[in-house]
Order: sequence, then structure tokens, then C-alpha cells
Amino acid sequence: MAEVVLGVGGGIAAYKACELLRLFTESGHGVRVVPTAAALKFVGEPTWAALSGRPVATEVWADVHEVPHVRIGRAAELVVVAPATADLIAKAAHGIADDLLTTTLLTATCPVVLAPAMHTEMWENPATRANVATLRSRGVIVIEPAVGRLTGADTGKGRLPDPPAIFALSVRALRPSFAADLAGRHVVVTAGGTREPLDPVRFLGNRSSGKQGYALARAAVARGAEVTVVAANVALPDPAGAAVVRVSTTEELRKATVAAFADADVVVMAAAPADFRPASVAEQKIKKSADGTAPVVELVTNPDIAAELGAAKRSGQLLVAFAAETHDALENARGKLARKRADLIVVNEVGTDQVFGADDNTVTILGADGSSTALGKLPKDDVADRIWDEVASRLVARADQDGMP
Repeated sequence: MAEVVLGVGGGIAAYKACELLRLFTESGHGVRVVPTAAALKFVGEPTWAALSGRPVATEVWADVHEVPHVRIGRAAELVVVAPATADLIAKAAHGIADDLLTTTLLTATCPVVLAPAMHTEMWENPATRANVATLRSRGVIVIEPAVGRLTGADTGKGRLPDPPAIFALSVRALRPSFAADLAGRHVVVTAGGTREPLDPVRFLGNRSSGKQGYALARAAVARGAEVTVVAANVALPDPAGAAVVRVSTTEELRKATVAAFADADVVVMAAAPADFRPASVAEQKIKKSADGTAPVVELVTNPDIAAELGAAKRSGQLLVAFAAETHDALENARGKLARKRADLIVVNEVGTDQVFGADDNTVTILGADGSSTALGKLPKDDVADRIWDEVASRLVARADQDGMP
């Protein structure tokens, strides 16, 4: 288990850090809480000490002989700051070290995760956006705040993500293979399954749960990316740190994905869009006929979103397609890889009791360069990381070819 520093900024969301602390300690991690002076106005030192089972480090001038402003950061294997206020983010971005938490951030050489919480205007202020961009460029994981109720009656973007989501993202940074290799990149991930209405009650759809797409989003956030998720009928908690655009039909998925594609570095088409839709939608529920004759439903073909994106790719953009197949999986996937002009295609065999809704996946990753990587049965979070490994290596190779940093 790891040595974790939990920094707590001076915002009303400081009370939520108590749950985050509990999640770390109950998982066996050792946690040193480093609250700011302002944070102690919201949650007192005895609470942090009782929950962590350790003394609380509150100021530079305590135990000076142990040089805490250097020792704590050096000993940490992970630093998580929740909530990270606009003030803390600004200080971290500019290397200001005027208390124990900011000196710890300046001396830490381990992964650092900041979970912002502030009013919407503060988050969207150009100064904060510039500070966040600076930190991300240095490999710091800055989670996008959630949208919801803020202090008082205000509602908007700036809410601290739920502690379980922060915890799940943070522990990914403890993996030996962790790297913030998507820092500064904008990635778009589609997830779930589209629904094509037949009448006000019925629709044509599929069994995709969105679990693999959401795993990809979580992994990308942990690796430092700005993540946009286009979610089609997904009934899962939003991935912490990702912006989620909700859609239902394939045409809605297409419009949202094409819009996000404009400034994306990578698009991963993990959703399962319906290949067909009814040619017309009944205004009222279709009733059974008196003689039991079934209605005839005329279908039309939906647009191939991945192929459209593949044809429109600019230099440096990467497109990752998915191929869910019931037979001849690799042969069919290679054909799709070429037709869609994708850089990678992730292929798996699906069925009633396979993949859809499960927590595990078995895939093969095919590359346009002729590469083939077969993965055994793995948790979908691990599959996501392996996919991003392939993406990250290609981003580096293309940057080297183009002479970019």
C-alpha cells in the first residue's frame, strides 16, 4: 500500500474530503492529511487525526527539526488535493510555497491529483483556465469539476466530484505503469448504445452498457487528458473529470461527435450506434391488428460516423474504431479498419452473454500499420489502459515525425 498525502483546501467542500480519507485508509493506504489554515475553518484538526489515525500536519513551523516542508513531499507516493481552490491552483501553477501544503506540492516528485471546487465564474475565469493548462502541461492531473449545486443557491460547473470517483481516479495514478502521457491532449470517447424510435414507446437498440467507453474516459482523465464523453443512453455515474454530452439516437451521436472532433487529438468510437433506423416514426403507439398480422417496418441505413471522421481527419489526429462482431471477427474488423480509415480498431466477439454489461472484455487491437495485439480476458479498466498505451505511442511517433515537442 502507498503513502498518500491528502491536501485539503479552504472551501466548503472540505467536508467531503473526510469520505475520501476514509476510502484511502479502508483500502490500506497510509494517509497524511495536510489541510490549509482556511480548511481548518471548515473541518477541525481532531477530525482529520481521528479518521487518518495519524498526526495532522498543519504548518511549516511545527516539528521544524524534521523539515516537514520537504520531508512530506519527498515521502509521498501520491498527493491528492481535494478540494483544490482557485487560490491553491494559482499558487501551484506559479510555484508559490507559502504554507505546508504548497511547499509539499513543490517538493513532491510523485503523481499529483488536484480536484477543483469553486464557483463557476472562478473556474471559467481566464486566469484559472491558464493555471490549469500550465499544471496539466507539467503532468499534474487536474480533474474537471462536476456540474451541480454549489454554495448557497448557485448551480453550475465547479462542484467537487464525488469522493468515490476521485478515489478511483487517484488510485490509477499509483499503478507502476502510470504516466500522464495524454497531458495537453483533448480526447473524445463515445459510449453506450443508440436508440432509434419506432413509435412513442418502442425503439430499435442494442445491449451496449457504456462500461468500456466510460472505462476509457476514466483512464484518459487519469493520464492527463481533457476528455469529452458522448454518451448514448448510459445509466452509469459520470466519469469524474470528463465533460459528458448526452444523446439518444445515432444522428444525435453523429452531430455531437463531429462537433467535438473539430479540436480533438483523438476520437475513440466505443459506442454501439444502430446501423439502421425506421424510415418513419409513428406518432402514436403501434397497436396489434385484429387478425394478429405483424406490421412491416421499413428500415433505412444510418450514417457511418467513424467513416465520416476518418475521411475528415487532419494531420496528427487519431481515430480509434470499435468492431463488435458475432463471427469472423478479425476478418470483418480488418475490412472496417480500412473502410473507416481508422488508425486502430478494437475488435471483440459479442453475444447475449458476452461483453455487453460485463465488467471484463477480451479484445484484439489492430493497427493500420499492420500491428495486432491480442489481449486476454481483462477488466475493462485494464483494457482501456492498453488501448491508451497504443494511442500514446502513436501520438509520440507522429510528434517525432512532425518535429513537434
